[in-house]
Amino acid sequence: MAREQIDKATVRRKLAPRREPYWGAPVERGLFVGFRRLEHGGNWVARWRDDEGKQRYFAIGPVTDAMDYDAAKKAARQWQRAAASGVDTREVRTVSDVCRDYTDAMGAQGRDRAATDTEKRFYRIIHADPIGNLRADKLTQRHIEAWRDRMEAGEMTGRKSGTPSRATINRNLTSLKAALNRAVSRREIPHERAVEWDSIKPHRGADGRRELFLDLEQRRALLNATAGDLRDLLTCIALTGCRPGDPAAMLRKDYDKRTGSVTFRTKTGARTIPVSPAAKELFDRLAKSKLPTALMFTNAGEPWTPQAWAPKVKAAAAKAELPPETVAYTLRHSWITSAIIGGMDPVTVARLTGTSLEMISRTYGHLVQDAARERLAQVSFV
Repeated sequence: MAREQIDKATVRRKLAPRREPYWGAPVERGLFVGFRRLEHGGNWVARWRDDEGKQRYFAIGPVTDAMDYDAAKKAARQWQRAAASGVDTREVRTVSDVCRDYTDAMGAQGRDRAATDTEKRFYRIIHADPIGNLRADKLTQRHIEAWRDRMEAGEMTGRKSGTPSRATINRNLTSLKAALNRAVSRREIPHERAVEWDSIKPHRGADGRRELFLDLEQRRALLNATAGDLRDLLTCIALTGCRPGDPAAMLRKDYDKRTGSVTFRTKTGARTIPVSPAAKELFDRLAKSKLPTALMFTNAGEPWTPQAWAPKVKAAAAKAELPPETVAYTLRHSWITSAIIGGMDPVTVARLTGTSLEMISRTYGHLVQDAARERLAQVSFV
C-alpha cells in the first residue's frame, strides 16, 4: 500500500478526492493515521491491526488548525489503547448516561434510598447542566472546573435557592467522580481519562467538625418537648446514633426481637446492629401488632420525610430553649461524640452508625485523642 506524506498540508491539498484514505507512515507498529480527501478539506481516520489480526478503523474527525497531523496521531494512540483494553469505542456515552447507570447500579445493590438521593442530585447538577450532554470519554479537567464554577455561582437549577456550601459542592464532585470511575472500571471510558477528574481536589476544610453538641440534659429536654410519633423518631436516633432517614425507612421485619438487633437499609446499604436495652423497649413497643412490611416509624400513619420532621424539630428545640441550629442530625452527632468520650473504640462506633473510619477520624479524631490521653493517665506502665 502506497504511503503519502500526509503530515504536510501542501501534499494533502494536491491529493485527489476519493473514498479510500491516503495512509501515512506507521504511528506505531500496526497503527496508522490516514487522510480521506474530500471535495473541500478532509478527515482523519485511524487503522489498527489487533492481536487477532483484525483490521479496526476509527474516524478521528475533520482536519482543522487544532486537529493537525500531530493531534491526529495523539487521538489515534488514545483510540488504540482504549480499543486494546476492551473499551467499546463505537458507543458514544454522555456524562448523563454514565450517571444514570451509576444510580441504577446503586438501586440494584439494594441501596434504594441512596440511589434516589443521588438521582435527585444528578438531576439538578448533571442532567440539567451542559456537562450532562458531553461525551464522557472526552470530558476534560476544564469541563469539570467550569461545571464546579457554575455550581459555586448558584447557576444550577433545583428547589434550593442561593449558592451551595463548599461541603455540598464537595459531595456533588464526589458523586460525579464515583460515576465516572465506575464507567472506567467497566471499560466504558479509557482508564487514562481518569486523570482529568482525579486532578480536581475537593475544597479543603469544607467538611469540618460538627460543633453543636447536646449533652444528656439537653437531649432529654428536646425529647420532652416532643410527643407521639416525633418523639419515637427522635428517641430512635438518640439511642442508636443512626441517621434520621434510617428509622424513617425501617420496616417491622427489620427488627429481630429475639436477638435484640435492628437492620437499617439506607444511605450506605444494609447494616444489622445490636441495640441497647432502652432501644429494645422502644422497638418492642412499636413492633406490636405490625405486619412484617409495615413501617415501624410513621407520621400520623404516613411515611416520615425530612420536610415533615424538620420544622417540628425546630419548634421542639425552641420550646426546649436549645440552640436554633439544632436539627434531628444533632442527636446522631451527640451520640457519636458521647460514645467516643465514653471510651467506645472508633471501629465499633463506625460500624454501629454506618459510617467510615475515615469520617470518624476526620470529624471526631480530637475526641479519640482526648479519650486515649485520659486512659493513659490511669495506667502505670513502669
